[in-house]
Amino acid sequence: MSGPREPVEPVEPVEPVTPSDITHAVRLAVATLRQAPPDADWSVKAGGIEWDCWETVEHLADDLFAYAAQLGPETPPLDGEVPFLWYRRREGGPSNVTFADRESGVPGLLQVLESCGALLTGMVATTAPTVRAHHGWGASDPEGFAAMGIVETLVHTYDIVGGLGIRDAWHPPADLCARVLHRLFPDTPTDTDPWPTLLWATGRGELPGRDRLTAWRWYGEARD
Repeated sequence: MSGPREPVEPVEPVEPVTPSDITHAVRLAVATLRQAPPDADWSVKAGGIEWDCWETVEHLADDLFAYAAQLGPETPPLDGEVPFLWYRRREGGPSNVTFADRESGVPGLLQVLESCGALLTGMVATTAPTVRAHHGWGASDPEGFAAMGIVETLVHTYDIVGGLGIRDAWHPPADLCARVLHRLFPDTPTDTDPWPTLLWATGRGELPGRDRLTAWRWYGEARD
């Protein structure tokens, strides 16, 4: 006969990603970017990518807009993106629907980012969790699009503050990073600091004992 079984430690459920998390992430990003010196050059390359800091904010805002747009139709598309006109302002720049008026300066640029974040927050909050919409890495649900928008916000802000020389000012909350990792990167380690882990998972950092990633993706597909 076998002896008494050891009690199994219950696994704490991971809280879902919520619309308010999008608002929180975007507000943190905007507050951090406002710490850039008044004479900061937003035309320098964002850290680690080919776009400049201004373009990277526009790209981030456009990501948030595009995720909201995918959820917008009464019957969201499952085979492609909502057909807005995407174009590049310069060769090699990001292909966007939304751009900021350069004459509005950095305050206007950040206002565009805030506005697009609010659009995604609103769409996630008002869309039924059973809805699915196309994404290039798999059809996703509102929570998935929320998590994607947050990851875009966290990692692109990291890129931008690197270019502006204020990277030490950017410290995303560990619990938020852990929840988007759980939702989009299910195979990442759970015994490491969530923020460095998210940077590693998106090819931007290193983790002890693991090779740096040269290719990566997330898994936004809805989970049963």
